[in-house]
Amino acid sequence: MTSQSQGIHQLLQAEKRAKDKLEEAKKRKGKRLKQAKEEAMVEIDQYRMQRDKEFRLKQSKIMGSQSNLSDEIEEQTLGKIQELNGHYNKYMESVMNQLLSMVCDMKPEIHVNYRATN
Repeated sequence: MTSQSQGIHQLLQAEKRAKDKLEEAKKRKGKRLKQAKEEAMVEIDQYRMQRDKEFRLKQSKIMGSQSNLSDEIEEQTLGKIQELNGHYNKYMESVMNQLLSMVCDMKPEIHVNYRATN
């Protein structure tokens, strides 16, 4: 009987050791998963920073060229305004004289379709 109890006792101890090994393996697996997750987060952060840097470079190129374009457009607009003001000042007097002569120098004439009805 003692040999049976010793056998049962050995089986229980073997079962306990196996259970302990399983728990230890689960803990190691949990640690490895946690470590892998942390490493992945570090990689994601590095990739995000790299892409953000590339985006900022492209954005600065585009925005820089846009500011240059807006400066050029502003200069062209000012030049065109000055040109139009020059033309206005140059031709204003002659146009006003033409308008005044058309309005004031009227020659009364009878229309060609007018028929006297007497």
